[in-house]
Amino acid sequence: MPATDSPETVVVLNPNSGNGDHADVVRSRAELLGYDCRETEAAGDAVEFAREAASAGAGTVVAAGGDGTVNEVLRGIDDADAFGDVTFGVVPAGTGNSFAGNVGVEGIEHAFDVLEDGRRRRIDLGRTDESLFVNSCVAGLTAEASGDTTSEMKGRLGVLAYVVSTLRSASEFDALPLVVDAHGDGGETTAWEGDALMVLIGNARRFVRGDNTQADVEDGEFEVTVVEDVSKLDVMGEAVTGGLFAENSEYVQRFRAPALEVTLRETDTIRFSLDGEILTRQSLTVRTDPGAVEVAVGDSYRPDPGEP
Repeated sequence: MPATDSPETVVVLNPNSGNGDHADVVRSRAELLGYDCRETEAAGDAVEFAREAASAGAGTVVAAGGDGTVNEVLRGIDDADAFGDVTFGVVPAGTGNSFAGNVGVEGIEHAFDVLEDGRRRRIDLGRTDESLFVNSCVAGLTAEASGDTTSEMKGRLGVLAYVVSTLRSASEFDALPLVVDAHGDGGETTAWEGDALMVLIGNARRFVRGDNTQADVEDGEFEVTVVEDVSKLDVMGEAVTGGLFAENSEYVQRFRAPALEVTLRETDTIRFSLDGEILTRQSLTVRTDPGAVEVAVGDSYRPDPGEP
């Protein structure tokens, strides 16, 4: 459909996400509901299609794919400066589907029910000067999906499986001398300083084990997890794997802040992964954009997950 037409709902479908068996179902449900479905074929298509749809006046723009597709569609809407006019939706069809799970969308069929009848909530985004993220920004050893991440591990550890796989697959753990400065109403303070393997900055993601894993994406703050130097630990051990990211782990420090600057105390650079998009810097400043985007959420989504 040409961008000059103005469909009410546009689904940006990545047919290659996950195991690729979702495309027919997404196409048929979109057609049944009268949605326009645009399929990506090359890198950058999702950003372009979302930007075109938002610029043409679509009321709802949907990412059908994994967390990478979610990020690209949001970037497209942002490029069109349309967050004030567009509702964002997600159809989980990737491997991890972390964002969909955090907003209470439980599967492909359920996603279309949520698009039709679900609540709408405004949630936070994370931003740098040049990019955005909705799930997380990771500094240091990146939490990218690894070929060593098994389905069984994902079932036990959820999103932490990717982090644990990264730790396990690294031949050496070279801790990085980092400074994490927090910015808030009281000014700038040094929230953490020392040798760390990674800093995990969560927006729509919590790096914890247990049942209370939904992130608060309406509080205007990041949940920050610093994984300290665990080079002396045997991370292959089940006890370490199970306890490393527990709430009271001695190797993990946690705090919240609306904005952060992560700096390497050397002249070298480190890698930052923003929802999988890699930036290489000596330092990076990130900030929350509170209530930036309206999202269709499922019944299990809790605006304040910290409440009983």
